[in-house]
Amino acid sequence: MRDYNIRAAGPDDVGGARAVMLDTVYRDFGSGYVPRWHGDIVDPVAAYLVPVRHTLLVALDPEDGEIVATAALDSRGPAHTPNPRELAERYPSGETAQLRRIYVRAGHRRRGLVRRLVRELVAFAAADGGYRAVCLHTDPAVEGAEAFWRSLGKVVHDEREDPGAGQGIVHFEIPMGR
Repeated sequence: MRDYNIRAAGPDDVGGARAVMLDTVYRDFGSGYVPRWHGDIVDPVAAYLVPVRHTLLVALDPEDGEIVATAALDSRGPAHTPNPRELAERYPSGETAQLRRIYVRAGHRRRGLVRRLVRELVAFAAADGGYRAVCLHTDPAVEGAEAFWRSLGKVVHDEREDPGAGQGIVHFEIPMGR
């Protein structure tokens, strides 16, 4: 088993992190780059490196130093719209650490990287002292995503159960474990 190096991203990591993120939205999700959803991918420095309460983690392959995974956290709660109003009210910006861009290159999956990344993000949120909740959303159409997130947190809203269900996104809260 490889011992991946996980660290907070710096300016020199932006290109590699962006490549992992863009490859994921194009290859795995099939959506490609959508400006209203993916602005943080284009400018991760402004989204994650500059704000002190935000972070972007990268995981590096110990064999070649390539960035093979990303995981980010910011203080923006889920906005209404596109998210249901009750989620925006339950998880207000400033008090909510939202996990984002947790992506792993295909050849490095199922090695415990996401669990390690999430553990680091939750520790970051707890150390901040100003977050009262950690949340995220996932597309259950992505193979293994829903089951994985159920193993770490609790479902707080499943859009598949909404009348006229749209995308079917599932929203989770992850315990902070203070």
